[in-house]
Amino acid sequence: MPKGFVYLRDIDPAIVQDIRYAGSHNFVGRPIRGYLAAECILSEPAARALEAVQGMLAEKKLSLIVWDCYRPKRAVADFLQWSKDPTHSEMKTEFYPRTDKEKLFALGYLAKRSAHSRGSTVDLGIVPVALSVAPPPDPSQSPKACTSPKGERFEDGTIDFGTGYDCLDVLAHTSNALAGGMALRNRRTLGSYMERAGFRPYAKEWWHFELVNEPFHRDGFDFEVSASPSANERPAR
Repeated sequence: MPKGFVYLRDIDPAIVQDIRYAGSHNFVGRPIRGYLAAECILSEPAARALEAVQGMLAEKKLSLIVWDCYRPKRAVADFLQWSKDPTHSEMKTEFYPRTDKEKLFALGYLAKRSAHSRGSTVDLGIVPVALSVAPPPDPSQSPKACTSPKGERFEDGTIDFGTGYDCLDVLAHTSNALAGGMALRNRRTLGSYMERAGFRPYAKEWWHFELVNEPFHRDGFDFEVSASPSANERPAR
């Protein structure tokens, strides 16, 4: 891991992690290239900023949950290759029910050069502080559209943001009034905390935030997301 990067778990272990691209519950339906472990890796300034947000949320008995952090460039290439393959759309029902797969890049839901690869961009939401482990998907249940109301779509443990994570749909646009009053208030709350900590939001994804003063401005890194050497030394949670 290059100098200047850290494991978020080593900075703030209270932040819940559900690194979707290390598993199969994502819009592709399989682990993404470059993700060898379900770990959030970030630049140290980004991780410290999240630690500050977590501290503010803890006062309200809330917690952050992160779904993606640093993303290797090979993962971005994997997304692009997948988008051009019409034979694989297994997760369409849940993650992009109303969006054409071949238009995901053109519509701004995926990028050929991702800010995530620079190490200071994160996808996240808010959960009750009592939630320490993200709920896994139930393989016995048929997938539900991420645009469905809370209580019907996959239960990810978050407060209501109007859609699930990685919902590649206009309903996930941060200011879309169709998301409903509660969801819009929760999106504004999340955005307010993140902006106070130095992040800027993305209009098309309520969960996506980039650190304004990011330390790395090159076109991105490509080291693999691997387990922390100290992982076996951490106490069980």
